[in-house]
Amino acid sequence: MSTIAESLRLVQGAVSRPEARLLLAFALGKPKEFLIAHPEAEVSGAALEVFARAAAQARAGVPIPYITGVQEFWGRPFKVTPDTLIPRPDTETLIEEALAILKDKPTSRVLDLGTGSGCIAVTLALEYPAARVCACDVSPAALAVAQDNAAHLGAAVDFVESNWFSAFAGRTFDLIVSNPPYIEEGDAHLAALAHEPISALTSGADGLNDIRILARDAGIHLAPGGFILVEHGYNQGESAANIFRSAGFSEVHTVHDLGGNPRVCAARRLP
Repeated sequence: MSTIAESLRLVQGAVSRPEARLLLAFALGKPKEFLIAHPEAEVSGAALEVFARAAAQARAGVPIPYITGVQEFWGRPFKVTPDTLIPRPDTETLIEEALAILKDKPTSRVLDLGTGSGCIAVTLALEYPAARVCACDVSPAALAVAQDNAAHLGAAVDFVESNWFSAFAGRTFDLIVSNPPYIEEGDAHLAALAHEPISALTSGADGLNDIRILARDAGIHLAPGGFILVEHGYNQGESAANIFRSAGFSEVHTVHDLGGNPRVCAARRLP
C-alpha cells in the first residue's frame, strides 16, 4: 500500500507533476483536487497498477486525454477517443465568436460541420438552448462519441452522418461553424499529433483544401445575412480570409486567439 504522495514520486521525472496528478486521479476515480488535499490517503494495489500502466502510456507519447478518456472544454468534461481530435483551448475562440452572434438571435439554426467529439455543437446548444443545433461528421465512430457527449451533458443536438454539406441539400442555417482539417500534409507538427486521426488534421499541400470546400458550398446553405465561422492555422489568417472573399462573402474578418494568433475566419452572406 502506498500513499498519494509516495505514488506521485514513483513517476517523478517520467511525466510532469500535473500529468501525474491527472493520471493518479483517473486511477483512483477521484478529482485531482482530492490528491492535493489528501496526500496522505492510501492508494490500493489495484489503483497503483492502473496508475503505472497509464504513466507508461504517457511516457510512450499517448496523449493524457486518450488515456483518461476525458478532456475539458469550455468548463465541461468531454469524452474523447482516438476516433476524435482532442478539444483544444484555441477552439474556444470560435465559441466566443459564435456566442456573440447567437446573443442577437438566440433561436438561430446552427450547423457544426465535422463535429468530432461534438464539443462545439454541444457547447453552443447548452449555452443557447433555444438554438436548433445540428452537427455532422463523415466518421460514424466520431458521431457516436459526439452523441455520447450530448447525452451525458444534456444537450439537444441533431447528429447526421455527412461529408461536409452532402446530407443537407435544400437546408439553410443562420450560423455555420467548423473546425476543419487545416494542417499541411508533411508538416513537422504532425509528429506530435501521431495518435490523433490524420483525416481530421491534414488538408492538402497547403492545408486549405477543406476550407476552400466550405467557402465554395456554404453560401447556398446560409440564410440571407447568416454567418460562417471557420477555425484555421496560426499562419493561415490572410489566406482563409481571401478564400471567403473570393467566394463572395461580405464582412470577412479574422478573429485572434488569446495568444494573439489569427485563429478564426468569420464571414457573412449578404442579406
